[in-house]
Amino acid sequence: MARTTYTAEIGEREVGRLRAVLERSGFEFVEKPYAHYAARKGKLNVTVYEKGPKVLVQGRETEDFVKFVLEPEVLGEARLGYEAVHQPEMFEPHFGIDESGKGDFFGPLVIAGVGVREESARGLMEAGVTDSKRIGSAARVRELAAVIRQTVAERRAVVTIGPARYNQLYQSFGNLNELLAWGHAKVIEELATADPECPRALSDQFANPRVLRRQLAKRGLGIALEQRPRAESDVAVAAASILARERFIEWIRRASEQWEVGFPLGAGPPVLAAGRRFLELHGAGNLSEVAKMHFRTAGRLSGDPE
Repeated sequence: MARTTYTAEIGEREVGRLRAVLERSGFEFVEKPYAHYAARKGKLNVTVYEKGPKVLVQGRETEDFVKFVLEPEVLGEARLGYEAVHQPEMFEPHFGIDESGKGDFFGPLVIAGVGVREESARGLMEAGVTDSKRIGSAARVRELAAVIRQTVAERRAVVTIGPARYNQLYQSFGNLNELLAWGHAKVIEELATADPECPRALSDQFANPRVLRRQLAKRGLGIALEQRPRAESDVAVAAASILARERFIEWIRRASEQWEVGFPLGAGPPVLAAGRRFLELHGAGNLSEVAKMHFRTAGRLSGDPE
């Protein structure tokens, strides 16, 4: 089956080089958040994100574009199909851990983990699994989440920390990184129970590695831990990000129906407006049931900007 999505990290010089190639090839440029630029031609979409930088190619013509345009004219090397050469560790047994909801005022913190072997890692890549932040459609998140569950079977875990519990834990830990480490360790423990032979866990670096290692030690887990920036380039971490995102957006959907308030993502002006509407309908006493109360947004809703 032909690949319909492809992602790769690129250098700063390649950002401008690729733009020139797209302009010459007649692509139409469009605005996209957190991106240097995005362009489309027919059913082929190319986005270069600021973080990385990283290029994301999507559409039926993905393989041809990567092999005959991106690689020879921009990257200067063949990568598609050579992932085992460039990232051999991605095909070795390991757990990938990621979270969703950390930066959202409304909703839970969801931490997920996925365990892979060589065959399942390749299967996830062929299915187009990529970092959930690169996926613009909730329907596509659900579609890929179903593929992930089928591919990795029991080698997966999802921990949802609802707002009420989140607020209690935050007060107890007094620090978001400690709370994240607690959740990551809980997910790794569940994965290790399902797959005790797995030797390594990988997650994005959200704090000093010692913070998470302490939580693992409390649970008696001696698994090798790696934390690094942009860990979502690893397919197991990307898969975990999708499972976490699926659970998060489903919570938001159900809570919006239950409380009769549309809960926007993030923490910007639309979130403030939704918060004021929530207070009108349900009062300040219920806000902790749907929101993370240490956010400045909570103070602004209460009339205290700090």
